[in-house]
Amino acid sequence: MPVAALAQIHPTAVIAPEATIDASARIGPYAVIDGPVTIGPDCVVGPFVQLVGPLVMGKGNRVGTGTVIGSDPQHLAYRGQPTRTEVGDDNTFREHVTVHRGSHIDGVTRIGNHNYFMAHSHVAHDCKVADHCTLANGALMAGHCELQDRVFMSGNTALHQFVRMGKLSLLTGLEGVSKDVIPFMTVKNRFTVLGVNVVGMRRAGYSAADIVIARRAFQVLYRSESLLKQAIERLDAEMGEQPVAAEILQFIQGSKRGLMRSVRDRPGEGE
Repeated sequence: MPVAALAQIHPTAVIAPEATIDASARIGPYAVIDGPVTIGPDCVVGPFVQLVGPLVMGKGNRVGTGTVIGSDPQHLAYRGQPTRTEVGDDNTFREHVTVHRGSHIDGVTRIGNHNYFMAHSHVAHDCKVADHCTLANGALMAGHCELQDRVFMSGNTALHQFVRMGKLSLLTGLEGVSKDVIPFMTVKNRFTVLGVNVVGMRRAGYSAADIVIARRAFQVLYRSESLLKQAIERLDAEMGEQPVAAEILQFIQGSKRGLMRSVRDRPGEGE
């Protein structure tokens, strides 16, 4: 068992012979390190955690009580195929988070850096989470979903399988989406794109001019009378050279599941 001599491992923890644990890592009571798991420098694994390999975890990760990372995918066709989980650096997994490994041969669930997973959030098989994303309590990702940088999923939200959320998009609480969410947009529910995530853009260092472009893109895509194809062509023609608009257009071109489109409030609704 290549466990560094200086690693702080509680005597009740169960460590598989094939695990690799850095000298600066800390493993709490009753944790189970099952199979080929690599734990990097300065990681802290809390009590009653289960880490299942093949799993590689980078440096500085914090894994809270009862969290399970790398267990079998919840997929009826899974028959023990060789799959894995990859976790980057400086992520926080709070209490009872679940992350499942890939579902098909050589499939991978991949988590980047500096993400925050609050209690009872879930990352399903074959998902990709980029950097600086936040999943609030009870946020759920179905299989094959993707979060780009700085996505925020509020409490008790859900993504349908294969859905992508673009950079700095935001999903409000108690809602779900079944289509791709364009970068920088705020989503109220599966039918309503509210507008631009201005606060998120400011915190990420975007300029006032960038925010204006995002707002103009929102108007073209969601408040014009054009068909989606026409709106995309207009956005490209009018603002395609602007970096924010170019990022939105690139995301649209990569969509396979389809894009969220707003349904305007009908007279009398919400009154």
